[in-house]
Amino acid sequence: MSFRFVHAADIHLDSPLRSLALRAPEVAELIGTATRQAFAAIVDLCLAERVDALLLAGDLYDGDQTSMTTARFLAQQLERLDQAGVAVHIIRGNHDALSRITRELVLPPSTHVYAHRAEAVPLQRPPGAVPVVLHGLSFREPRAEACLLGDYRPPVSEAVNIGLMHTSLGGAPGHDPYAPVTPADLGRSGFDYWALGHIHKPSRQVVGRTQVVMPGIPQGRDIGEAGPRGVVLVTVAPDRTITVEDRLTSLAEFAAVPVDATGVADWAALVRCLRVTLETARGKARSPHLVARVVLTGATPLAWRIRRDLDLLLAEAQAAAEATGRVWIEKLTSECTLREEEAPTADGSPLVALRRLISGEVLDSEAFATDMTAAAQELIGQLPPELRAGFGEDEGALGRTLAELAREGADEVVARLVPDRADGAD
Repeated sequence: MSFRFVHAADIHLDSPLRSLALRAPEVAELIGTATRQAFAAIVDLCLAERVDALLLAGDLYDGDQTSMTTARFLAQQLERLDQAGVAVHIIRGNHDALSRITRELVLPPSTHVYAHRAEAVPLQRPPGAVPVVLHGLSFREPRAEACLLGDYRPPVSEAVNIGLMHTSLGGAPGHDPYAPVTPADLGRSGFDYWALGHIHKPSRQVVGRTQVVMPGIPQGRDIGEAGPRGVVLVTVAPDRTITVEDRLTSLAEFAAVPVDATGVADWAALVRCLRVTLETARGKARSPHLVARVVLTGATPLAWRIRRDLDLLLAEAQAAAEATGRVWIEKLTSECTLREEEAPTADGSPLVALRRLISGEVLDSEAFATDMTAAAQELIGQLPPELRAGFGEDEGALGRTLAELAREGADEVVARLVPDRADGAD
Protein backbone atom coordinates (compact mmCIF):
# COMPACT_ATOMS: atom_id res chain seq x y z
CA MET A 1 0.00 0.00 0.00
CA SER A 2 1.32 3.45 -0.94
CA PHE A 3 2.03 6.17 1.62
CA ARG A 4 0.85 9.65 0.55
CA PHE A 5 1.44 12.98 2.18
CA VAL A 6 1.33 16.72 1.55
CA HIS A 7 4.52 18.64 2.32
CA ALA A 8 4.11 22.35 3.07
CA ALA A 9 6.17 25.00 4.84
CA ASP A 10 6.32 28.70 5.64
CA ILE A 11 2.57 29.23 5.97
CA HIS A 12 3.15 32.46 7.99
CA LEU A 13 -0.46 32.48 9.17
CA ASP A 14 -1.96 35.98 9.34
CA SER A 15 1.17 37.55 7.93
CA PRO A 16 -0.05 40.67 6.09
CA LEU A 17 0.69 41.42 2.46
CA ARG A 18 1.79 44.86 3.59
CA SER A 19 2.69 46.50 0.29
CA LEU A 20 -0.72 45.88 -1.27
CA ALA A 21 -2.64 46.62 1.92
CA LEU A 22 -1.05 50.08 2.08
CA ARG A 23 -1.68 50.97 -1.55
CA ALA A 24 -5.09 49.39 -2.05
CA PRO A 25 -7.15 49.53 1.15
CA GLU A 26 -10.22 48.33 -0.75
CA VAL A 27 -8.71 44.84 -0.85
CA ALA A 28 -7.82 44.75 2.84
CA GLU A 29 -10.14 41.79 3.45
CA LEU A 30 -8.50 39.80 0.67
CA ILE A 31 -5.06 40.55 2.05
CA GLY A 32 -5.99 39.90 5.65
CA THR A 33 -7.23 36.39 4.90
CA ALA A 34 -4.86 35.30 2.12
CA THR A 35 -2.58 33.13 4.28
CA ARG A 36 -5.57 31.56 6.04
CA GLN A 37 -7.26 30.73 2.75
CA ALA A 38 -4.03 29.21 1.48
CA PHE A 39 -3.83 26.99 4.57
CA ALA A 40 -7.48 26.01 4.19
CA ALA A 41 -6.67 25.08 0.58
CA ILE A 42 -3.88 22.84 1.87
CA VAL A 43 -6.31 21.08 4.19
CA ASP A 44 -8.82 20.75 1.33
CA LEU A 45 -6.10 19.13 -0.77
CA CYS A 46 -5.28 16.65 1.98
CA LEU A 47 -8.94 15.64 2.25
CA ALA A 48 -9.55 15.47 -1.50
CA GLU A 49 -6.46 13.33 -2.09
CA ARG A 50 -7.11 11.17 0.97
CA VAL A 51 -3.51 11.49 2.10
CA ASP A 52 -2.06 9.81 5.16
CA ALA A 53 -0.26 12.84 6.56
CA LEU A 54 0.40 16.57 6.33
CA LEU A 55 3.98 17.63 7.05
CA LEU A 56 4.58 21.29 8.02
CA ALA A 57 8.28 22.14 7.91
CA GLY A 58 8.39 25.28 10.05
CA ASP A 59 7.12 28.87 10.21
CA LEU A 60 3.47 27.99 10.57
CA TYR A 61 3.13 31.42 12.20
CA ASP A 62 4.84 34.70 11.41
CA GLY A 63 6.13 35.34 14.91
CA ASP A 64 5.24 35.22 18.58
CA GLN A 65 1.52 35.20 17.82
CA THR A 66 -0.96 35.84 20.60
CA SER A 67 -4.14 36.17 18.55
CA MET A 68 -6.82 33.77 19.67
CA THR A 69 -8.56 34.13 16.31
CA THR A 70 -5.46 32.60 14.73
CA ALA A 71 -5.52 29.82 17.33
CA ARG A 72 -9.20 29.09 16.74
CA PHE A 73 -8.73 29.01 12.97
CA LEU A 74 -5.79 26.62 13.26
CA ALA A 75 -7.65 24.37 15.69
CA GLN A 76 -10.63 24.14 13.31
CA GLN A 77 -8.42 23.18 10.37
CA LEU A 78 -6.47 20.59 12.36
CA GLU A 79 -9.76 19.14 13.63
CA ARG A 80 -10.91 18.64 10.03
CA LEU A 81 -7.79 16.58 9.38
CA ASP A 82 -8.14 14.64 12.63
CA GLN A 83 -11.69 13.63 11.76
CA ALA A 84 -10.48 12.35 8.40
CA GLY A 85 -7.67 10.34 9.98
CA VAL A 86 -4.88 12.50 8.53
CA ALA A 87 -1.80 12.73 10.75
CA VAL A 88 -0.21 16.19 11.06
CA HIS A 89 3.47 16.56 11.93
CA ILE A 90 4.84 20.04 12.67
CA ILE A 91 8.30 21.43 13.35
CA ARG A 92 8.90 25.01 14.50
CA GLY A 93 11.25 27.23 12.49
CA ASN A 94 12.86 30.59 13.10
CA HIS A 95 9.61 32.60 12.92
CA ASP A 96 7.51 30.39 15.20
CA ALA A 97 10.19 29.03 17.53
CA LEU A 98 8.81 31.00 20.46
CA SER A 99 5.15 30.93 19.48
CA ARG A 100 2.91 30.49 22.51
CA ILE A 101 0.05 29.22 20.35
CA THR A 102 1.81 25.97 19.51
CA ARG A 103 2.60 25.36 23.17
CA GLU A 104 -0.75 26.36 24.65
CA LEU A 105 -3.23 25.24 22.00
CA VAL A 106 -4.94 21.91 22.71
CA LEU A 107 -4.13 19.93 19.59
CA PRO A 108 -6.05 16.94 18.19
CA PRO A 109 -4.58 13.49 18.90
CA SER A 110 -3.43 13.17 15.28
CA THR A 111 -1.23 16.30 15.47
CA HIS A 112 2.37 15.98 16.63
CA VAL A 113 4.63 18.99 17.26
CA TYR A 114 8.32 18.07 17.50
CA ALA A 115 10.34 19.30 20.45
CA HIS A 116 13.80 20.86 20.20
CA ARG A 117 15.32 17.42 20.70
CA ALA A 118 15.28 15.10 17.71
CA GLU A 119 12.50 12.55 17.54
CA ALA A 120 11.86 9.57 15.29
CA VAL A 121 8.12 8.84 15.17
CA PRO A 122 6.85 5.65 13.54
CA LEU A 123 3.49 6.07 11.83
CA GLN A 124 0.61 3.66 12.17
CA ARG A 125 0.43 1.61 8.98
CA PRO A 126 -1.86 -1.19 7.74
CA PRO A 127 -0.58 -4.75 8.11
CA GLY A 128 1.90 -5.59 5.37
CA ALA A 129 2.51 -1.96 4.40
CA VAL A 130 6.04 -0.60 4.31
CA PRO A 131 6.91 1.03 7.66
CA VAL A 132 7.25 4.84 7.71
CA VAL A 133 9.23 6.82 10.27
CA LEU A 134 9.10 10.62 10.49
CA HIS A 135 12.13 12.43 11.91
CA GLY A 136 12.16 16.01 13.10
CA LEU A 137 13.22 18.64 15.58
CA SER A 138 12.10 22.20 16.20
CA PHE A 139 14.13 25.36 16.65
CA ARG A 140 14.63 26.11 20.32
CA GLU A 141 15.33 29.80 19.58
CA PRO A 142 14.64 32.07 16.60
CA ARG A 143 18.24 31.60 15.43
CA ALA A 144 19.90 28.28 14.65
CA GLU A 145 23.26 29.05 13.09
CA ALA A 146 24.77 25.57 13.39
CA CYS A 147 24.01 22.58 11.18
CA LEU A 148 21.35 20.38 12.78
CA LEU A 149 21.80 17.25 10.70
CA GLY A 150 24.06 15.59 13.29
CA ASP A 151 21.30 15.95 15.91
CA TYR A 152 18.83 13.79 13.96
CA ARG A 153 18.40 10.17 14.86
CA PRO A 154 19.76 7.61 12.38
CA PRO A 155 17.40 6.15 9.78
CA VAL A 156 15.40 3.10 10.82
CA SER A 157 16.35 0.00 8.88
CA GLU A 158 13.74 -1.42 6.47
CA ALA A 159 11.52 1.65 6.91
CA VAL A 160 10.84 4.69 4.71
CA ASN A 161 12.60 7.50 6.58
CA ILE A 162 11.31 11.04 6.09
CA GLY A 163 13.01 14.02 7.74
CA LEU A 164 11.49 17.42 8.50
CA MET A 165 14.03 20.23 8.68
CA HIS A 166 13.89 24.04 8.66
CA THR A 167 17.06 25.13 6.92
CA SER A 168 18.57 27.64 4.52
CA LEU A 169 20.41 24.74 2.82
CA GLY A 170 23.51 26.29 1.28
CA GLY A 171 22.11 29.80 1.55
CA ALA A 172 19.76 31.92 -0.56
CA PRO A 173 19.36 35.68 -1.22
CA GLY A 174 17.10 37.31 1.35
CA HIS A 175 17.33 34.43 3.81
CA ASP A 176 19.57 34.23 6.86
CA PRO A 177 21.84 31.14 7.06
CA TYR A 178 19.76 29.14 9.52
CA ALA A 179 20.68 25.51 10.21
CA PRO A 180 22.85 25.38 7.07
CA VAL A 181 23.37 22.01 5.41
CA THR A 182 24.30 20.87 1.92
CA PRO A 183 22.09 18.71 -0.30
CA ALA A 184 25.03 16.31 -0.57
CA ASP A 185 25.04 15.84 3.23
CA LEU A 186 21.28 15.22 3.19
CA GLY A 187 21.79 12.67 0.42
CA ARG A 188 24.33 10.80 2.54
CA SER A 189 21.98 10.72 5.53
CA GLY A 190 20.28 7.48 4.47
CA PHE A 191 16.84 9.14 4.47
CA ASP A 192 14.41 8.66 1.61
CA TYR A 193 12.90 12.17 1.64
CA TRP A 194 13.79 15.46 3.28
CA ALA A 195 10.79 17.74 3.83
CA LEU A 196 12.44 21.15 4.09
CA GLY A 197 11.24 24.67 4.91
CA HIS A 198 12.56 28.24 5.23
CA ILE A 199 13.42 29.19 1.62
CA HIS A 200 10.31 30.70 0.04
CA LYS A 201 11.30 29.73 -3.51
CA PRO A 202 10.47 26.11 -4.34
CA SER A 203 13.27 23.72 -5.27
CA ARG A 204 13.63 20.02 -5.79
CA GLN A 205 16.56 17.69 -6.36
CA VAL A 206 17.47 14.05 -6.06
CA VAL A 207 20.78 13.26 -4.36
CA GLY A 208 21.56 9.59 -4.67
CA ARG A 209 18.28 7.96 -3.72
CA THR A 210 17.18 10.86 -1.50
CA GLN A 211 14.57 13.42 -2.52
CA VAL A 212 15.47 16.90 -1.17
CA VAL A 213 12.42 19.16 -1.51
CA MET A 214 11.69 22.77 -0.57
CA PRO A 215 8.01 23.47 -1.43
CA GLY A 216 8.30 27.26 -1.05
CA ILE A 217 5.76 29.59 0.48
CA PRO A 218 2.14 28.59 -0.32
CA GLN A 219 0.98 32.22 -0.56
CA GLY A 220 3.31 34.94 -1.82
CA ARG A 221 3.27 38.17 0.20
CA ASP A 222 5.05 40.68 -2.07
CA ILE A 223 6.61 41.05 -5.50
CA GLY A 224 9.71 39.24 -4.25
CA GLU A 225 7.55 36.12 -3.92
CA ALA A 226 5.98 36.41 -7.36
CA GLY A 227 4.16 33.76 -9.35
CA PRO A 228 1.77 30.98 -8.41
CA ARG A 229 2.60 29.31 -5.12
CA GLY A 230 1.77 25.96 -3.62
CA VAL A 231 2.79 22.75 -1.89
CA VAL A 232 3.83 19.27 -3.00
CA LEU A 233 1.85 16.04 -2.98
CA VAL A 234 4.13 13.06 -2.42
CA THR A 235 3.44 9.39 -3.06
CA VAL A 236 5.73 6.65 -1.75
CA ALA A 237 4.94 3.44 -3.66
CA PRO A 238 5.24 -0.02 -2.08
CA ASP A 239 8.57 -0.43 -3.88
CA ARG A 240 9.71 2.85 -2.20
CA THR A 241 9.61 4.79 -5.47
CA ILE A 242 8.78 8.42 -4.68
CA THR A 243 6.66 10.69 -6.89
CA VAL A 244 6.44 14.42 -6.19
CA GLU A 245 3.69 16.61 -7.68
CA ASP A 246 3.22 20.38 -7.43
CA ARG A 247 -0.20 21.60 -6.28
CA LEU A 248 -1.43 25.22 -6.35
CA THR A 249 -2.67 26.84 -3.12
CA SER A 250 -2.18 30.62 -3.56
CA LEU A 251 -5.24 32.85 -3.44
CA ALA A 252 -3.36 35.69 -5.11
CA GLU A 253 -0.14 35.74 -7.11
CA PHE A 254 2.16 38.69 -7.59
CA ALA A 255 3.56 39.50 -11.02
CA ALA A 256 5.68 42.20 -12.62
CA VAL A 257 3.69 43.35 -15.66
CA PRO A 258 5.76 45.33 -18.21
CA VAL A 259 3.83 47.59 -20.58
CA ASP A 260 5.78 48.43 -23.74
CA ALA A 261 4.95 52.01 -24.69
CA THR A 262 7.55 52.27 -27.48
CA GLY A 263 6.39 54.75 -30.07
CA VAL A 264 3.00 55.35 -28.44
CA ALA A 265 2.22 59.05 -28.95
CA ASP A 266 -1.43 59.20 -27.90
CA TRP A 267 -2.66 59.04 -24.30
CA ALA A 268 -5.79 57.10 -25.21
CA ALA A 269 -3.65 54.58 -27.11
CA LEU A 270 -1.44 54.22 -24.05
CA VAL A 271 -4.47 53.46 -21.88
CA ARG A 272 -5.66 50.84 -24.41
CA CYS A 273 -2.21 49.25 -24.37
CA LEU A 274 -2.29 49.15 -20.58
CA ARG A 275 -5.72 47.54 -20.56
CA VAL A 276 -4.77 44.85 -23.11
CA THR A 277 -1.56 44.04 -21.23
CA LEU A 278 -3.43 43.58 -17.94
CA GLU A 279 -6.02 41.34 -19.62
CA THR A 280 -3.21 39.21 -21.06
CA ALA A 281 -1.49 38.95 -17.68
CA ARG A 282 -4.77 37.95 -16.02
CA GLY A 283 -5.19 35.20 -18.60
CA LYS A 284 -1.76 33.80 -17.78
CA ALA A 285 -2.21 33.90 -13.99
CA ARG A 286 -3.00 30.57 -12.34
CA SER A 287 -4.26 31.89 -8.99
CA PRO A 288 -7.76 33.31 -8.40
CA HIS A 289 -6.37 36.86 -8.01
CA LEU A 290 -3.51 38.71 -9.74
CA VAL A 291 -1.56 41.44 -7.96
CA ALA A 292 0.28 43.42 -10.63
CA ARG A 293 3.29 45.69 -10.38
CA VAL A 294 2.99 47.61 -13.66
CA VAL A 295 6.17 49.03 -15.23
CA LEU A 296 5.95 51.18 -18.36
CA THR A 297 8.97 50.87 -20.64
CA GLY A 298 10.19 52.06 -24.04
CA ALA A 299 10.89 55.32 -25.87
CA THR A 300 7.75 57.39 -26.31
CA PRO A 301 6.91 61.09 -26.84
CA LEU A 302 4.68 60.68 -23.78
CA ALA A 303 7.60 59.89 -21.46
CA TRP A 304 7.55 63.19 -19.55
CA ARG A 305 3.78 63.37 -19.47
CA ILE A 306 3.63 59.83 -18.09
CA ARG A 307 6.04 60.81 -15.32
CA ARG A 308 4.12 64.04 -14.59
CA ASP A 309 0.67 62.40 -14.65
CA LEU A 310 1.55 59.03 -13.17
CA ASP A 311 -1.29 59.40 -10.68
CA LEU A 312 -3.78 59.75 -13.53
CA LEU A 313 -2.32 56.72 -15.27
CA LEU A 314 -2.55 54.76 -12.02
CA ALA A 315 -6.26 55.59 -11.88
CA GLU A 316 -6.59 54.31 -15.47
CA ALA A 317 -4.74 51.13 -14.52
CA GLN A 318 -6.99 50.57 -11.52
CA ALA A 319 -10.07 51.05 -13.70
CA ALA A 320 -8.69 48.58 -16.25
CA ALA A 321 -7.93 46.10 -13.45
CA GLU A 322 -11.46 46.41 -12.10
CA ALA A 323 -12.92 45.89 -15.56
CA THR A 324 -10.74 42.82 -16.10
CA GLY A 325 -11.76 41.33 -12.76
CA ARG A 326 -9.70 39.91 -9.89
CA VAL A 327 -6.74 42.09 -10.78
CA TRP A 328 -5.22 44.54 -8.29
CA ILE A 329 -2.56 47.15 -8.96
CA GLU A 330 0.17 46.98 -6.34
CA LYS A 331 2.28 49.73 -7.89
CA LEU A 332 2.77 51.58 -11.18
CA THR A 333 6.11 53.04 -12.24
CA SER A 334 7.62 54.39 -15.46
CA GLU A 335 10.98 53.68 -17.04
CA CYS A 336 9.98 55.35 -20.30
CA THR A 337 12.51 57.50 -22.13
CA LEU A 338 12.12 60.35 -24.63
CA ARG A 339 13.97 60.36 -27.95
CA GLU A 340 14.85 63.94 -28.79
CA GLU A 341 13.56 63.62 -32.34
CA GLU A 342 10.16 62.70 -30.92
CA ALA A 343 9.92 65.69 -28.57
CA PRO A 344 6.90 68.00 -29.06
CA THR A 345 8.30 70.89 -31.14
CA ALA A 346 6.44 73.71 -29.40
CA ASP A 347 6.57 72.62 -25.79
CA GLY A 348 9.25 69.96 -25.73
CA SER A 349 12.32 71.52 -27.36
CA PRO A 350 13.21 73.95 -24.55
CA LEU A 351 12.71 71.18 -22.04
CA VAL A 352 14.88 68.84 -24.05
CA ALA A 353 17.57 71.49 -24.07
CA LEU A 354 17.15 71.97 -20.31
CA ARG A 355 17.41 68.22 -19.69
CA ARG A 356 20.56 68.08 -21.84
CA LEU A 357 22.03 70.98 -19.89
CA ILE A 358 21.30 69.32 -16.55
CA SER A 359 22.77 66.04 -17.73
CA GLY A 360 25.87 67.45 -19.37
CA GLU A 361 26.86 70.32 -17.11
CA VAL A 362 25.35 69.49 -13.71
CA LEU A 363 24.95 65.76 -13.13
CA ASP A 364 28.34 64.89 -14.62
CA SER A 365 30.25 67.62 -12.82
CA GLU A 366 32.70 66.78 -10.05
CA ALA A 367 31.42 69.60 -7.85
CA PHE A 368 27.86 68.30 -7.97
CA ALA A 369 29.00 64.74 -7.19
CA THR A 370 31.03 65.97 -4.22
CA ASP A 371 28.18 68.04 -2.77
CA MET A 372 25.63 65.25 -3.34
CA THR A 373 27.86 62.64 -1.68
CA ALA A 374 28.45 64.86 1.36
CA ALA A 375 24.71 65.52 1.75
CA ALA A 376 23.89 61.84 1.32
CA GLN A 377 26.48 60.70 3.88
CA GLU A 378 25.06 63.12 6.43
CA LEU A 379 21.56 61.78 5.79
CA ILE A 380 22.68 58.14 5.88
CA GLY A 381 24.34 58.71 9.24
CA GLN A 382 20.96 59.67 10.70
CA LEU A 383 19.18 56.57 9.41
CA PRO A 384 18.61 53.40 11.46
CA PRO A 385 21.45 50.91 10.86
CA GLU A 386 19.19 48.44 9.06
CA LEU A 387 18.32 51.04 6.39
CA ARG A 388 21.83 52.27 5.59
CA ALA A 389 22.78 49.33 3.36
CA GLY A 390 20.12 50.40 0.87
CA PHE A 391 22.53 53.06 -0.42
CA GLY A 392 25.29 50.53 -1.10
CA GLU A 393 27.95 48.69 0.86
CA ASP A 394 30.93 50.71 -0.41
CA GLU A 395 31.85 54.08 -1.92
CA GLY A 396 31.44 52.85 -5.49
CA ALA A 397 27.94 51.46 -4.84
CA LEU A 398 26.96 54.69 -3.09
CA GLY A 399 28.12 56.72 -6.07
CA ARG A 400 26.11 54.61 -8.50
CA THR A 401 22.99 54.83 -6.33
CA LEU A 402 23.26 58.61 -6.02
CA ALA A 403 23.85 59.02 -9.76
CA GLU A 404 20.71 57.02 -10.51
CA LEU A 405 18.68 59.05 -8.00
CA ALA A 406 19.98 62.26 -9.53
CA ARG A 407 18.96 61.17 -13.02
CA GLU A 408 15.51 60.21 -11.82
CA GLY A 409 15.18 63.51 -9.96
CA ALA A 410 16.16 65.49 -13.04
CA ASP A 411 13.56 63.67 -15.12
CA GLU A 412 10.97 64.35 -12.43
CA VAL A 413 11.72 68.08 -12.39
CA VAL A 414 11.56 68.39 -16.18
CA ALA A 415 8.35 66.36 -16.29
CA ARG A 416 6.72 68.81 -13.88
CA LEU A 417 7.53 71.62 -16.31
CA VAL A 418 5.66 69.98 -19.19
CA PRO A 419 2.59 72.20 -19.78
CA ASP A 420 -0.89 70.83 -20.20
CA ARG A 421 -2.05 70.45 -23.79
CA ALA A 422 -4.23 73.26 -24.93
CA ASP A 423 -6.87 70.84 -26.12
CA GLY A 424 -6.99 69.03 -22.80
CA ALA A 425 -6.37 65.36 -22.02
CA ASP A 426 -6.74 62.75 -24.71
